[in-house]
Amino acid sequence: MQASKSTPLLLIAALIGSSTGCSRNSNGATPPQLLAVQVVKAQQKDVPIYHEWIGTLDGLVNADIKPEVSGYLVEQAYKEGTPVEKGHLLFQIDPRPFQAVLDQAEAQLAQAQGQLEQARAQLVQSEAQVAVAEANQGRTQLDVDRYTPLAQQQAITQQDLDNATQNNMAAKAQVQSARAQVETARAQVTASGAAVQSAKAAVETARINLGFTHLTAPIDGIPGIAQLQVGALVSPASGVITTVSTVDPIKAYFTVSEQEYLDFARRFPTGEQRRADFGQRELELILADGIPHPYKGKFDFADREVDVRTGAIRLAALFPNPGNSLRPGQYGKVRTAVRTENGAVLVPQRAVMELQGSHLLAVVDGDNKVDIRPVRMGETFGQDWIVDEGLKPGERVVAEGTQKVRQGMRVDPKPFQTR
Repeated sequence: MQASKSTPLLLIAALIGSSTGCSRNSNGATPPQLLAVQVVKAQQKDVPIYHEWIGTLDGLVNADIKPEVSGYLVEQAYKEGTPVEKGHLLFQIDPRPFQAVLDQAEAQLAQAQGQLEQARAQLVQSEAQVAVAEANQGRTQLDVDRYTPLAQQQAITQQDLDNATQNNMAAKAQVQSARAQVETARAQVTASGAAVQSAKAAVETARINLGFTHLTAPIDGIPGIAQLQVGALVSPASGVITTVSTVDPIKAYFTVSEQEYLDFARRFPTGEQRRADFGQRELELILADGIPHPYKGKFDFADREVDVRTGAIRLAALFPNPGNSLRPGQYGKVRTAVRTENGAVLVPQRAVMELQGSHLLAVVDGDNKVDIRPVRMGETFGQDWIVDEGLKPGERVVAEGTQKVRQGMRVDPKPFQTR
């Protein structure tokens, strides 16, 4: 009974072993399947090298609107965010107190002018009195001159000569008095003239202060949100009420490193060469959504100094902005070609592997074997990367499947499919 039971078990074990052996033999006969990778040939061509920097947009001119006098805002005469022209009324401060001051100053000016005319008339009268006094003195002097020889000849009495002499002395005193009155009148004219000038200055000051109640746009531009509303009490200490900015063209500030600036300065050592390059070089503005601004820009100026904290220098560029689509405060990337790399060897950026600060490429040779090769990379160009050293034009590199390949592995190369 035991022998009969063990026979089927042995038979099953033999069948399983036979089946396993056949399976192993069949698997051993199948050739290994090659790893399929996508490869691309290294291209060689002249490419422009672009640099880009983070830029901040600002108005070409930003005019802060501040009150110059104290008073209550009675009107906001513009719509926020709507373009205005130079001279457009933005805010109105209550003008009545300033109009009253102007009226008072004009009245004081009229009074001062009247006093000046009166002083001038007095001067004319004093000068006329001088003329009368001088004429009288001339007559008395003639009497003295005539009586003196007659008295010596005793043709007249001494009393007559003494009387003539006294009259002449009195006439001279009258002349001196009249001349003093003239000087007094002239001083009064001068004082009245000074009062008139002071009154005119007061009128001009009052008129200027009245004008300050009209807060107008000093430039063509776009005014911002009002920081104070109608009814608010404003003064020179209130700060900025709004800002008007000229945004066409719009200014973009960006900073470049000191090394970049020095490299540029060495390539263009003179001011004329730098200005010529600035005039020819076009700048691109890549907006925050990644879409380029449709209009090219130009360099405007470089700051006078390098920031000691960052080691960078600030530059400014101007971009046309028709329609005022760009606004101050926006961010973007300012981009330009700094030079041309002649005969550059290019591979897709996705083909480059990084390992501990070094760069590697998986190169596929003519036998479809992989050579993991260290290379020295240069600048990027779009989706490609320039290989400065370690790769020849036309060599095939793995662009898809780099994480699966190993040194010396034979692969099944397929053309790289760009997505």
